[in-house]
Amino acid sequence: MDILAVAAATFAAMMFGAIWYSAFAKPWMAVSGVPVDETGQPANRKDPMLYVTNAIGMLLVAVMMRHVFTLSGIDTVAEGAGSGFGIGLFLVVPWLLTNSNFAGRPVKLAVIDGGFATFGCTLIGIVLTLL
Repeated sequence: MDILAVAAATFAAMMFGAIWYSAFAKPWMAVSGVPVDETGQPANRKDPMLYVTNAIGMLLVAVMMRHVFTLSGIDTVAEGAGSGFGIGLFLVVPWLLTNSNFAGRPVKLAVIDGGFATFGCTLIGIVLTLL
């Protein structure tokens, strides 16, 4: 396994998440029900475990995608992007929708989170095949 590619893909997904959730911060906070502080920001935003678990999660996704890509012979950027998009949209999003529906959460929450999963996996697929 190419450690550099996996590390770069992990970092790229984390940075994309920061951008994604900055762009969708207000609607995400409104539908997620996350407690906010006096500034309107998530009350737990300074909890380092949020970022540790995010890093571990993105690393696990990148490692598994690298494994699947290797077994499947996916080695071009177009194949990586298409496969990443498919993994996000057709594996992760249905799972998120199911969880949201059973928890009685708004569909908009699953759409925002699913968008991150879809485009985050697409980006991971691109980075993995670039390096």
